[in-house]
Amino acid sequence: MWRCILILLLVTVTSVSADARYRHFHSTPYFYEPFSYEPCGGPFQGPCITEIPFPFGETLQVTVETVPSQADSAKYQKPDHDLDTISDLFAQLRSCWSPPTADSAREGMQMSVRFSLNRSGSLIGPPRLTFATAGASTDTRTTYLDAINASLNACLPLKLTDGFAGALAGRPIAIRYVDNRELKKPGAQQ
Repeated sequence: MWRCILILLLVTVTSVSADARYRHFHSTPYFYEPFSYEPCGGPFQGPCITEIPFPFGETLQVTVETVPSQADSAKYQKPDHDLDTISDLFAQLRSCWSPPTADSAREGMQMSVRFSLNRSGSLIGPPRLTFATAGASTDTRTTYLDAINASLNACLPLKLTDGFAGALAGRPIAIRYVDNRELKKPGAQQ
């Protein structure tokens, strides 16, 4: 009789502690094992995903074309208010771009830079070059990097709302500049 009571007590304690461990595991903000999902009931039998991941990732990335398409022309309009969203930030950065003159430009040139802003909307440090089109000469790279720095410096400091400034400060921003103009080739007839 005592054996049955002891076994029953042991099974009860084990199941209670397992249940407590399960609740503790799922109630903590940091899980012990990544991507631990439970199957959903009902017609959907796959994993239950409770959060939608942030769509922009860690780095805020934007592409700036020298000649935007008709569909994207609205995205290149400078906002007339303090920046409060990522879309506003991207529109401001797109509207600031001043490409090099056609005589010193290279058709199809692409260059990417990465930088961060502080709470006042100024650069934390100089933009870091992360990509340039292969085969571009040093002079062409310097010309485009100078144009990028001049465009950013003319645009800064950005006017950010207090809440957006706190969320944006220190986050990496990557801008890919694409010179998609059709440039005349030297010696080509007009």
